[in-house]
Amino acid sequence: MTDTPAAPAATPAACDGTHLRVLSTTDLAGIDVSLADVVATVEGAYRTLHAGRSDNPRKLTVKPQDGHSVSYAMLGRDGSRDVVAIKTSYKHGLDKGREEQHYYTALTLYDDSTGLPVAMMDCSRIGSLRTPAVSALLARECAAPGARSALVVGTGTQGRLALPFLLTTLPELDRLMLFGTHPEGIGSVRERLRAHFPDRDVDIVTDLRAAASQADVIVATAGAHTPAAIEADWLGPGTLSVLVGHGLSPSTLHHADRVIATSEAQMHVTGTDMADADGKFPAVDAELAPVLAGEAAGRGSGTERVFAYNSGLVVTDIALGHRFAQLAIGQGLGTEVPLWQ
Repeated sequence: MTDTPAAPAATPAACDGTHLRVLSTTDLAGIDVSLADVVATVEGAYRTLHAGRSDNPRKLTVKPQDGHSVSYAMLGRDGSRDVVAIKTSYKHGLDKGREEQHYYTALTLYDDSTGLPVAMMDCSRIGSLRTPAVSALLARECAAPGARSALVVGTGTQGRLALPFLLTTLPELDRLMLFGTHPEGIGSVRERLRAHFPDRDVDIVTDLRAAASQADVIVATAGAHTPAAIEADWLGPGTLSVLVGHGLSPSTLHHADRVIATSEAQMHVTGTDMADADGKFPAVDAELAPVLAGEAAGRGSGTERVFAYNSGLVVTDIALGHRFAQLAIGQGLGTEVPLWQ
């Protein structure tokens, strides 16, 4: 793999505006992109957004009254790539166990300089990479100086790459802990960690309160049915708690000394389980984009307990999706589908 993406293969079908390149899960699975490359791509998307060159409107949400499913639609524009895209996400079976759930997500990209479609792709791998990359950026910017220990809660899609990405941005971490309830997931976390960092291993913890009190950085990625619910009074001075899925109780947000969010508006949409009894949230002290730009602080002191809410922004999906699309098309992957003839 080179640092410069391969140029898209130009074929008449791909350039006439009547066809769409479809990139499947299999097409994207074999594309090699380093964790550092993913972090840099995601960080660049945030910086471009903060500079006012990209657009990331609030996501639309549809959820039935019984809560058995949830769907999102996210439209955005990446100003550095001149790409417009829409992402859709649908999960069914929220009232069931993980093995009975169904999840589908897709990203469709358009070149805003030519007006032609780039690709439509399965977005599951994009999401599995960009979300832990954002957590790692939050950790880099918001962890206390000298942070050495990290705890990941959950072993699902987002938990499996959380530790490798944390080590990418915080290589000085020397104690890694994992709380999980699924043996297969625990095995996958270990496998992914050793694939990227062969000399590292993770301690499997069962006393969540004790582990949380010893962790400098906590990343909660568990599913909705997790028994984990870390309370604020379990945390030591200076702890950074990053919420991706579940595993943190609302007290970690409401009793935090500082609150950081990727998007305050999206936290109010997707983080309703963290609201207080009146449905309210504490004010967000800063969003990640200005923190990365150096215009806001990730923390005020080494002893502040910081809560960070990681809600995906579609501009990061666009940036990483476009990176994958360029590499895939350059390798001749995907299928040209005649949609608009």
